[in-house]
Amino acid sequence: MAALQPSLLGLLDEAGPGALAGHVERTVLGRGAWVDVRRCWISGDGALFERLFTAVPWRAERRTMYDRVVDVPRLVGFYGDEADLPDPVLERARLALNHHYADELGEPFCTAGLCLYRDGSDSVAWHGDTIGRGATVDTMVAIVSLGTPRRLLLRPRGGGRAVRYEVGLGDLLVMGGSCQRTFEHAVPKTARPVGPRISVQFRPHGVR
Repeated sequence: MAALQPSLLGLLDEAGPGALAGHVERTVLGRGAWVDVRRCWISGDGALFERLFTAVPWRAERRTMYDRVVDVPRLVGFYGDEADLPDPVLERARLALNHHYADELGEPFCTAGLCLYRDGSDSVAWHGDTIGRGATVDTMVAIVSLGTPRRLLLRPRGGGRAVRYEVGLGDLLVMGGSCQRTFEHAVPKTARPVGPRISVQFRPHGVR
């Protein structure tokens, strides 16, 4: 346990209120959409990855696609509005996000969805978070990526040139404005040998 303590302290310090001010790089995508990136926001992300890997009750999902039921190619976990998050560092991270984006978002980040990408065969297809209010109003989805970097792609809804981000190792990526309605995002499969990645998605109430 003592070996984890320096990393834990670093995580708490990095995720403190105000830690994002002056360190976030924004890219305007057009159509009212934008993306913020803060590289290595969570320092010592390996320790947090290991704790979440053990503590989260990961589950496999199945979905109907093209008239058949298929396995979702990743494991998932979800913590609703009233649920305690599985690690104090995530609580601090959410506080920091609420502190930094309070004026622009106008409401707090309430929920946390987690995805475990076990290797390069795990993925998520093109989509926008449009189940709920994200289909009709501007909102934000803040993603903390832990572990092995993977490609996260964004493209205009309806087709167009994709923007590529390699995220992992404690990176923060926030999709804002109209992004969920006017753009789609995906984490594609890769044939390269890659290690696991955990994605933590913070969302406001009613956005999925």
